[in-house]
Amino acid sequence: MKEIYQGQKLCVFIGENDKYEGRVLYEQLLEIAMECGLSGGTVLRGREGFGAHGEIHTAKILRLADDLPIILEFIGRSTKIDCFVSRVSPIVDEGLMTRTNVEITKFRKESQG
Repeated sequence: MKEIYQGQKLCVFIGENDKYEGRVLYEQLLEIAMECGLSGGTVLRGREGFGAHGEIHTAKILRLADDLPIILEFIGRSTKIDCFVSRVSPIVDEGLMTRTNVEITKFRKESQG
């Protein structure tokens, strides 16, 4: 089964060590995305990057303990992305979000039974 619809791709850039109320932030963002009904989400760990403070964070052998970049990518209808952004805006202290309009093709196996 295939469904095609218009939506958005949302990328959220935060740090691996970012937390909210003692919990890892990227895990919370993934849970909120599911609660908002987004079509899909992925958490990616960057090898190297820099942020608002202009410091390079890297996974090079001498600096393994650094706060590496985390990129969360979400896909969903615009209204559901809006839900997500409104819920996470109060809990993200530092980071960056980008939104892009996309055409989404969702593939699903038809249930048998």
